[in-house]
Amino acid sequence: MLGALLATIFFAFSAVSGARVARLMGGTEANFWRLSLATLFLAAMAHGFGAGLAGNGFYIFILSGCIGFGLGDVSLFQAYPRLGSRLTILIVHCLAAPFAGLVEWLWLGTTLSAAQMLCGGVILGGVALALAPEHETHEERRQFGIGIFFAVLGAIGQGGGVVLSRKAYEICRLAGQPMDGVTAAYQRILGGVIISGLALLVVKRQFFFARAGGLQPLSQNLPVGGDCMSPAPTAEKWRKSGKWIVFNALAGPTLGVSCYQWALKTTPSAVVLPIVALSPLVVMPFSRWLEQERPSKRSTLGAIIAVAGAVALALAR
Repeated sequence: MLGALLATIFFAFSAVSGARVARLMGGTEANFWRLSLATLFLAAMAHGFGAGLAGNGFYIFILSGCIGFGLGDVSLFQAYPRLGSRLTILIVHCLAAPFAGLVEWLWLGTTLSAAQMLCGGVILGGVALALAPEHETHEERRQFGIGIFFAVLGAIGQGGGVVLSRKAYEICRLAGQPMDGVTAAYQRILGGVIISGLALLVVKRQFFFARAGGLQPLSQNLPVGGDCMSPAPTAEKWRKSGKWIVFNALAGPTLGVSCYQWALKTTPSAVVLPIVALSPLVVMPFSRWLEQERPSKRSTLGAIIAVAGAVALALAR
C-alpha cells in the first residue's frame, strides 16, 4: 500500500512537469528524452542492486513496457499540451482501472462483481462530467477532442501494461525468482524507450521531408508542444526544458514507476490503480500554480466523482 501512495505523489509531480516540458520541447521528443534519461537511472540501480536483465519474466516485462511506456506514454505526451496535466491525468488514471479489469476478465478470467461494474460506471460518469465541452471555437473543440482521444489511448496502454506486469511477476514467482520493483521498472522501460524512439523517428522524418519539399509540416498545424518538433532552436529548447526533463525522468519513470511496480508485486492491480487514481486530486494545486489553470466547479465535481468511484472500486468485491 505504501508503494501505491508514493507512486501517486510521484505521478502527480510527473504530470505537471510533463505538461510543462511537452509545451517547451514538443510531446514526442520530450517523452523520448525523459525515458532515455530514466533508463540510465534505472539501469544503474537495477544492475547495481537488483537483478538487471535476469528473470523468466523478462520478455513479458518488455512487452508490458512497449504497451505501457510505449503506447501509453507516447499518447500521454500528445494529450498534455492539448488538455493540460489535470484533465490528462484524470482520464488516464481513472480509466486505466476499468480497462485493466476488463483485460483481466477477458484474458485471465478474473470475474467482476456488480459493485465493481457500478464503480466503473461512476468513474466514466465523473470523467464525462469533468470533460463536458467548454470551448467555443471549432479549432479548440478539435484539439480538445484529439487530446481526449490520446488520453484514452494512454489509459488503455497503462491498463494493459499493468496486467502484463502482474503476469510477469507471476511467472517469476512460479520460477522461484524474486523480482524487485526497480528491476521490473528497468526491464519495462527498455520496451518503452524503443517504441518512443520509433515514434520520434517517424515524426522527425515527416518534418524533415516536409521541409525538404517546401511544404508546411503537419506539426506546425498543432499547438505548441503537440508534436516532436518545436520551432525553437535546439539550444534554446534544452536551456528552457532541460531541468524539467531531469525532474520528470526522476519523478515519473524512475521513482514513480519503481514504487508502482513495488505495489503491483504485492497488491492486485484493481487495488493499486484506484489508489494511484488519486493523482488527479493531488495534481490540482500544482497545475493551478504552474499552469495557471482554473478548473470550473463542474469540472472539479466531475474529478471528485471519478476519483471517488476509483477508490470505491478498490473496496468493491
